[in-house]
Amino acid sequence: MRLIDAHCHFDFPEFDGRREAVLEEARSVGLSNLVIPGVRRSDWGRVSRVATEHEGLYYCLGIHPWYVAEHNDDDLSALLAALVDHPGHCVALGECGLDRLKGDLKDQYPWFEAQVDIATQTHFPLVIHSVKTHDEVYEVLRRKRFRGRVLVHGFSGSYQQASKLIDLGCFIGVGGVITHPRARKTRDTISRLPVDALVLETDAPDMAPEGVPQGDNSPACLALIFNALAELRNAGREDLAHSLLGNVQRLYGWNEIGASER
Repeated sequence: MRLIDAHCHFDFPEFDGRREAVLEEARSVGLSNLVIPGVRRSDWGRVSRVATEHEGLYYCLGIHPWYVAEHNDDDLSALLAALVDHPGHCVALGECGLDRLKGDLKDQYPWFEAQVDIATQTHFPLVIHSVKTHDEVYEVLRRKRFRGRVLVHGFSGSYQQASKLIDLGCFIGVGGVITHPRARKTRDTISRLPVDALVLETDAPDMAPEGVPQGDNSPACLALIFNALAELRNAGREDLAHSLLGNVQRLYGWNEIGASER
């Protein structure tokens, strides 16, 4: 069985000094690859360095809605220039998006829309952060007629919202929230969505599964999320793992061995 963590902040300081040990533990429970999203320009160098220092790691570059105030137009130009060069191991633009609970949406919109345009120009997939803004994200992608691949990571919206995003060609990120019995709406949504729209992620060190202390989430916890998903959908593990692997390969444009085909 081969599992890929499609969204893991493995560059964060919580993993300093123990990355090889964490990867060894994760590989022992089926992890083969992981993808590190970028959240601000000042972190891009660290993100790419961590990804290239360890086998099987890939990364994204983007400006997260929480940090738009730290940036200016030069940073968008730098993002475009970096992606035009198609650096090795870089597989997507992100994470970018909208967050109703942190910051001001009116300030976030121009940054999200600009990054959608850059993704269109460079033919990179998008990794989107969306907190209580799934309808707004849908409208931006629809209005801009974005035709690339998209991961709406850490999804916790309704079945109707997920279905609309899937109709646009988006993948839905399945994380630790589905392991929490109290997350009834999200668990119901994920149980009903088509399996070919689902992608596994940990968002580690955040978004800890049930029973894992906050801050202790790691790529090794992907197996807990996979097991919860199999139980939730009453699915065979081998068939589910095969489907999820194909989904993340389509999302990031990988061939069978994980190399980019873009």
